[in-house]
Order: sequence, then structure tokens, then C-alpha cells
Amino acid sequence: MTNLILHKSNSRGHANHGWLNAHHSFSFANYQHPDRVHFGALRVLNDDIVAPGMGFGAHPHDNMEIVTIPLRGALEHKDSTGRNEVIRTNDVQIMSAGSGIRHSEYNASKSEDVNLLQIWVFPKQRNIEPRYEQKTFNPADRINKFQTVVSPITAEGGVWINQDAWFSLAQIEAGQSIQYDLHKAGNGVYFFVIDGSVEIEEQQLDKRDALGLTPDAPIALKAKTGTTVLAIEVPMQLN
Repeated sequence: MTNLILHKSNSRGHANHGWLNAHHSFSFANYQHPDRVHFGALRVLNDDIVAPGMGFGAHPHDNMEIVTIPLRGALEHKDSTGRNEVIRTNDVQIMSAGSGIRHSEYNASKSEDVNLLQIWVFPKQRNIEPRYEQKTFNPADRINKFQTVVSPITAEGGVWINQDAWFSLAQIEAGQSIQYDLHKAGNGVYFFVIDGSVEIEEQQLDKRDALGLTPDAPIALKAKTGTTVLAIEVPMQLN
């Protein structure tokens, strides 16, 4: 086991703009930390709460795989390809910015906030045609096991990503143990605890804590309480 990093929830970057309350696991905007620039191909993991009716105006991206996972509420997405979608809890959205795209994201509700994870991954191929995909996943299919929601292999059921990367969600019942197996040798995996309390590699992780490592064997996760965890598996070497 190598390259183990522990990111406690309270060590993340934080910016509260009133309409946006954001926590950054990696350097982003005004939060810059020399030891937290990326974990392999994982570049950004932002935990955002957006006030009712507010959001991010149209802005550009290129050559980045951008995954959005709403945890609570609904997010309205518009982009320069003409897409206009609403992303809700249990949905996963991916946008390959590729050669260049503009998009906006707003809270779809005028009365309730929205909490979302936005995750950026460096692409495998640069300057591809911009693309968008969104899919709804059944939470019953992740109880005490990992459910693939993002993958480079469409047959695995997740939304497609332009990288040798896999995102998996699990809801682990208190006292239960499951294991995570790498999809590709040499990759690393970054576990982010959405809710609950879990032990991974003798490390106690609570809500919004994270652990990144490069495993050489399956990783055991044992839930102390009912726990929801996101596993982000990415190449550790950048192209």
C-alpha cells in the first residue's frame, strides 16, 4: 500500500459567498494548497451548497471531464450545445469539455438549496468533441456493494468518461463490510465519505473525510454507522 493520504473534512478549503457555500478538497479558485493540487488524474472535488434560484453563470471549460452528483435538491444545466437539463438526487451527469464548451448551472428550486459534488478529472484524449451524458441510478443497487456510476466501458452501466477512471457509490449498513477492487492495475482510489462513519485501512473516516491510496490488494471498508461513500478510481500518472 503506497501513497496513502488522509484529508479530514475540516482541513478542506472553504469559501462562503452567501449564495454559494463551497468546500474544496483540492486547490481551486482562491484556495491554493501546494500539497493538494491533484490526486493522480483527479483534479477537483468541490462540495457546493447553492442557495435557491442562484448559480454559476455561463463560463467556459476545455479538456476536462466534469462530473456532477447532486446529493440534495436539483440543479439546472444549460450549455453551448443547446442542452437544457435538470439534474436531481440519484442522477449523475458528465460533461466532456473537450475542445471547448460553455455552460451554466443554477439551483432549479426557488425555495430549497441544492448540495452537489462537482468533480474534475484530467482527460485521456484531448480536444475531443464536447459531449454530455446524464443517467439516473437506483440507490437500492448500491446497498452493501459498490454501484458503478462512471466508467470508460459503457457496458458497465455508468456514464462514459474519457479516462481510465471509475466512480462507484456504496451505501453500507452499520456493522457491514464490503471491499473495493481496482478496475485497472496501477490506478489509485480516492474514497470520499458522503455521510456516516467507516474504517478503511485502519483509518477512521467520518462525514466528508477522504482517503486516497494506491492499493496492491482489495480494500476493505467496514461501516461503523450507516455510511454512504464515493470511490473515485483514477490513473496516478498524467499523460
